Amino acid sequence: MKKIVLIIVIVLVLLPLHLFAGGQKDAADANKYEIVTVVKITGIPWFNRLEEGVDAAAKDLDVNAYQIGPSDADPAQQVKMVEDLISKGVDAICITPNDATALEPVFQKAKEKGILILTHESPDQAGKDVDIELIDNVEFGRHTWDMLVKYMGDKGQYAIFVGGLTVPLHNLWADEGLKYAKEHYPGLELVTSRIPCGEDQELAKQKTLELLKTYPDLKGIIGFGSLGPPGAAQALKEKGLAGKVAVVGNVIPGHAAPYLKDGSMSHGVLWDPKDAGYSLTYVAKYLLDGGSLADLKEIPGIGAVVVDGDVIKVDAMADITKENVDSFGF
Repeated sequence: MKKIVLIIVIVLVLLPLHLFAGGQKDAADANKYEIVTVVKITGIPWFNRLEEGVDAAAKDLDVNAYQIGPSDADPAQQVKMVEDLISKGVDAICITPNDATALEPVFQKAKEKGILILTHESPDQAGKDVDIELIDNVEFGRHTWDMLVKYMGDKGQYAIFVGGLTVPLHNLWADEGLKYAKEHYPGLELVTSRIPCGEDQELAKQKTLELLKTYPDLKGIIGFGSLGPPGAAQALKEKGLAGKVAVVGNVIPGHAAPYLKDGSMSHGVLWDPKDAGYSLTYVAKYLLDGGSLADLKEIPGIGAVVVDGDVIKVDAMADITKENVDSFGF
């Protein structure tokens, strides 16, 4: 009997200590910044890679950082997710917009709540605190046209794929590239207005098949949106036209490798999305800690930065070819 009483006493003494320790751990977690990245669409290789950067930053910086995104590239779903995060009271929202204009009202709500807004691939976004770009966007657009001409020549018909007609950066690249082509490659003929299919590989394949049928002399496709070029490459393989129509654009190396190696895709251009995920989270914490944007000189592990107003630029553009595609590691 005495033994039972002793056990009960020990349990009663230790239980509060255990609860106190658990409470302390929960409190410590609660004191961490909550930094959420909202991507354009979840579950595709590009944004899976970006999430690796978010997760790495969460560990390195000891913050509660994570990624969410809609099941398809739907601006309304993104807006709803931001509204939910505002209601939750997170510290910072990092976002790659599907539609810059659609997000402006919820960004205003976030600012009224004291929530930081960081964008990626949307340098002209209204309502942001800061935008982070891993490339010079004007140079990226021009370089993509240079690569198209390298593989198809400076005369002939071509088409442009974008993720969506409201996706800020894809359309900026297209705008810059078209201006550049008008001056430097007047022999290029754009067969139709830009086609929104770059976030859906199957749709890009179908659009390419339609283009080939309507424009049998088509010589090139530029794909903005990482699933556009692979979709186009699939269509060319299906029609036995691999290498006959040039396909260039931004892709994930591991995803593009088979198409580059068999010649159905000509050339890829990108930056590492993991670096973007890490950079967004790093800069969010830097600003939450009271850091000055003007004083930011580098992002550890990513590189030196240039601050231009409320836009942070990192020079990380990379070319992807059949010769180097296996060297990227993702």
